[in-house]
Amino acid sequence: MKRAKAAGGRTLGSYLTGYVLALVLTAVPFGIAATGALSMQSALIAIGASAIVQVLVHLRYFLHLGLRSTPQERLLAIAFTAVLILIMIGGSLWIMLNLYYRMWA
Repeated sequence: MKRAKAAGGRTLGSYLTGYVLALVLTAVPFGIAATGALSMQSALIAIGASAIVQVLVHLRYFLHLGLRSTPQERLLAIAFTAVLILIMIGGSLWIMLNLYYRMWA
């Protein structure tokens, strides 16, 4: 039986692989946080490593940044991803610190 092709010639299996990896890389930090199996420092390192690997999985399987893309395209996509991550982390910290200040000041 022929494999189903998605848009751009990507196979459905590639998308499913990325989806399963993303699910696993999401479930692992939740499991670490829920069980408390690791010390605080080890848990933070494991969750951070899982987040970095998940970004790489998304770049590879969903944004299709493989070896065939040009270096300019790759650099632009990575820069855009980095800016988005900085905005999300910075905004989250800003909101949490602002709420903390308003609650205790």
